[in-house]
Amino acid sequence: MRVLIVDDEPLARSALRRLLAAHAQVEIVGEADSTEAARQQVASTQPDLVLLDIELGGGRDGFDLLDSLVRRPIVVFVTAYAEHAVDAFAVEAVDFLLKPVEPARLERALARAAREIALSARPPGPGAIELRTPRRTLLVAPAEIVALCADGDFVRVFVAGQPPVMILRTLAHFEEVLPADSFVRLGRSVMINRDRLRRFDAPTRSTSRLFLEGMTDPLVIGRAATARLREVLADKG
Repeated sequence: MRVLIVDDEPLARSALRRLLAAHAQVEIVGEADSTEAARQQVASTQPDLVLLDIELGGGRDGFDLLDSLVRRPIVVFVTAYAEHAVDAFAVEAVDFLLKPVEPARLERALARAAREIALSARPPGPGAIELRTPRRTLLVAPAEIVALCADGDFVRVFVAGQPPVMILRTLAHFEEVLPADSFVRLGRSVMINRDRLRRFDAPTRSTSRLFLEGMTDPLVIGRAATARLREVLADKG
């Protein structure tokens, strides 16, 4: 994994170098202390992953860097400011680490990045679905898609073992391209891969929790979606 470190503080870059030295799969291909230097390094080194600080000085920040790149690498933000977390995930960072970085958290972030790299590099198989974002295009087998949830003009696609991907599409589009024998729409905003449904329960009269293989947290649905799911399961039985 080729890693670029971007931070305006020399001590912070040094700390990351020490932590990364414990990971044999990591090759540090460069460092940068400003958005302009980082832009040049991204172009020249073509890193798989950028460990990116947010506050870079000079009136520019990590988000400015990402906005200036035509093709964004995979990004893990490393910052002292927790309030930037929402903005970080809005630009599809795979993780968000707070300084001082704990070795175990860095290890988990590198594992997430490695999964993203493997998924992006995987050759498309028969019937692969294209998931296009501003940063990259993923080609995934339908069986790897766990669930899809409408979110405004976007659809949040949950791929097994991966962070969710925000796609500028509608659920109706995915209804057309995903195999109908596996994927079922439970309402206006939720579609699931029923082959990955392991169990569900109803903690309240108005909600149910779906436990799906490939998702860490249960997916919560409402009463109408639960009724639709029961119909689907009854028909399958």
